[in-house]
Amino acid sequence: MERFAALIDALVYTPSRNAKLALLARYLRETPDPDRGWALAALTDGLDFPAIKASTIRALLMERVDPVLFQISRDYVGDTAETASLLWPETVKPTAPAPSVSEVVAALSAANRTTAPRVLADLLERLDSSGRYALLKLATGAMRIGISARLAKTAFAQAFGVAVDDVEEYWHGQAPPYLPLFEWAAHGAPAPRSDELPLFRPFMLAHPLEAAELDLADYAAEWKWDGIRVQLVHVAGETRVYSRSGDDITATFPELAPALTIPAVLDGELLVRGNHQGGDANERTQGGAASFNALQQRLGRKTVSKAMLADYPAFVRLYDVLVLEGEDHRPRPWSERRAVLEGLVPRLDPDRFDLSAVIEAASFAELTVIRDRARDDAIEGVMLKHRDSPYVPGRKTGLWYKWKRDPLLIDCVLMYAQRGSGKRSSFYSDFTFGCWDGDPDQGAELLPVGKAYFGFTDEELKWLDHHVRQHTVNRFGPVRETDKSLVFEVAFDSVHASKRHKSGVAMRFPRISRIRRDKPAHEADRLDALKALIRD
Repeated sequence: MERFAALIDALVYTPSRNAKLALLARYLRETPDPDRGWALAALTDGLDFPAIKASTIRALLMERVDPVLFQISRDYVGDTAETASLLWPETVKPTAPAPSVSEVVAALSAANRTTAPRVLADLLERLDSSGRYALLKLATGAMRIGISARLAKTAFAQAFGVAVDDVEEYWHGQAPPYLPLFEWAAHGAPAPRSDELPLFRPFMLAHPLEAAELDLADYAAEWKWDGIRVQLVHVAGETRVYSRSGDDITATFPELAPALTIPAVLDGELLVRGNHQGGDANERTQGGAASFNALQQRLGRKTVSKAMLADYPAFVRLYDVLVLEGEDHRPRPWSERRAVLEGLVPRLDPDRFDLSAVIEAASFAELTVIRDRARDDAIEGVMLKHRDSPYVPGRKTGLWYKWKRDPLLIDCVLMYAQRGSGKRSSFYSDFTFGCWDGDPDQGAELLPVGKAYFGFTDEELKWLDHHVRQHTVNRFGPVRETDKSLVFEVAFDSVHASKRHKSGVAMRFPRISRIRRDKPAHEADRLDALKALIRD
C-alpha cells in the first residue's frame, strides 16, 4: 500500500501527461502481481465496495475529532478523503505493518454495512496520511487524479512494449487483478481470447471538424444522432449491449438483446421512438427518433416497467459492422463495411434496428445548408467518414470527423458556486446559473436553469474563484450563494421541458462560453426566451 500511496501522491502533483505515463508504467513494471492489477483497477474505476460510503468515513471522523472542525475542514479542503486522511489521529505506534493493496481489497470486499466501519478504521490505523488518502480514494472509487482509463491503458502498453490497441481489445474480457493480461504483456503468454465471449470492442472515434476543407468526394456524410453510442455483441447465443465506455447496459434496455440473434458486433446510436413531423429526410430527421430528453427517461434505471417499455421503446440506428458471422470486417474500408451493413439490416428486427442514412450532398456548401436546417429532435450534427477508412480504435487523424451543429447561446446570471474536485478542490469551479422569470425590474425571480464547470481558462477560473469569495451572500455547506451580479454567456446544445426542475427546463451540455463582466444582471435573458428554444 505504501508504494501505491507514493504513486497516487506523485500523480496528483504531476501535471504533465507524459510524466504521468512514465510514473504509472514504472509502477506496473516494478510491482508484483496481484497488487499492480488491483491498483490498475482502482485507477480505472474497476473496483466497487458497496459497504464503504462517504457517510462511513464521516461517521468515523466524527467519533475521533470535533464535528465542527471536520465540517469546517471539509468545506475548506473540498475533498472528504483528503480531509479525513489529514485529520485522522496519528497513532504512537502502528498496530501492524502497512497492508498491501491486495490485503486492502480483500478486507473491503469482505466487509458489510455492519463491519465496514471497524474494517476501515483498522486499515487507517496502519497507515500514514498519504496511505490513508490512497486507501480512502480506493475504497470510495473517487480517484479524480487526472488518470483516465485510456491513459492507464496507454501506460500499460508503454510498460511492456505492446500495442495500446491490443490492450484495448483484450482489456474488457478480463477482471481485476487482470492476471492473464499481465501474463501476456509482461511474460509473453498467449493473448487472452476475445472471440468466444460477447465482449466489448473499442469504438472508433472522430476528430472535431475545424473547417470545411475536406474533399467531399472522399468522405461519406451521415447524421450525428443525439442518443447514446452503443455496441451490440452477439456471440455463442448471448447478446450484450455496451455503452461507449464499455459498461454493460443490457439490463437497462432489455428489449434490445433478444432482437439480435445473428453472430455480430454492431456499432450504432441508441434512441427511443418518437413522433416525426414530416419533411425532407436530409433536412430534418430520418424519422422515428425522439429527442434526448425522451431517452433520458430510460437511462440509469435498474428496473424497467412495462409502461416505460411501451412509452419509450428503444431501438438502434446502425452506423457500422465490426464483426459478422465470424468474419472481422474492421480492416476493410468503410465503403465495403457499409455494403455489408446494408445487406444485414433487412435480416434484423425492423422494430429494433434501422440504418443511419447517408446524406446526399454534392458540395460542402450544400452540406452546410442541410446541416444548418437540422436543429431537430434527434440530430446533433454531421459525421464525415473517409470512404477508405478501416475501423480502428480511438481517434485517427484524417479518417472520421464530427461536425456538430452550432451551439445555442443565452445570457444567464451566476447564482451558486461549489468547489471542484481533485486539482480544483481549492477553487470554486462548479457554477449554477439562472434566468429571470419575468422582468427583474418588476421584482421577477431568478430561477436556476443549469450548471457548468468548464468552458473557461485557468486564469478565468482564478478570477471566478475570487469573485465568488468576494460576493458571497449565503452559505449552504460547501455551496456559496452569490449576489446576482455576474452574467455568463452559456452555450448549450438543446433545451427540453423538465418537471424535475423549478424552472421547468433542462439544458443539454451547458458550458460557459463567455464571462460577461460588461453586462448588467438585469439584462440577462428571461426564462421565456429559453423555453422558446424547446423543440419537443
